[in-house]
Amino acid sequence: MPRIKIARKSTAIDMTAMCDVAFLLLTFFILTATARQPEPLPVDTPASTVKIKLPDSDIATLTIGQGKVFFGIPGQDVRTLLLEKMSKQYGIQFTPEEIKRFSVMESFGVPIGNLKQIIALKGEERNKEGLQPGIPVDSVGVQPSELHQWIYQARYATKELHNVDMRISIKGDSKEEYPEIKKIIGILQDQNINKFSLITSLRGEDN
Repeated sequence: MPRIKIARKSTAIDMTAMCDVAFLLLTFFILTATARQPEPLPVDTPASTVKIKLPDSDIATLTIGQGKVFFGIPGQDVRTLLLEKMSKQYGIQFTPEEIKRFSVMESFGVPIGNLKQIIALKGEERNKEGLQPGIPVDSVGVQPSELHQWIYQARYATKELHNVDMRISIKGDSKEEYPEIKKIIGILQDQNINKFSLITSLRGEDN
């Protein structure tokens, strides 16, 4: 008696739902990701085996290299209040648009008298290497240096907004001369800041 052959049917899997989930996740990560901004002052940090991660807020970074110093602090609210305080300190008026543009600048290195020109530039133009000459670190007579004032006013802005003490980190080039680093440490010590972090790149432990 002949066997009855059952027709084979191809198996089909509906992937529509999975594709929708994948695109939703991709869209979420793209919208929530923070783009890494190019550094206007690239430095080659010294290596160490320390793996302590720096906090993402309430910490200012002093980038030192090529005889220049750049200042950066996270938080648009802190940067906005900081510029308002520096505006009063030096008698330089900034428009609401300039304050808004400054609030998205992660770091800068220019005398405050030239800050308006830097704010007016687009991001890619502003971050061109060699464009910004660095923040002045030398005092003028009895007046403290501009870097001293940026640090001082940033500490007050952080305390006023977040009610925490602002931390300081130093990101120095491995080839930078020690007197330049010592000068920055001296500015910190003038404000009784004797504890700060040194940013280094990771290297393997010595055997």
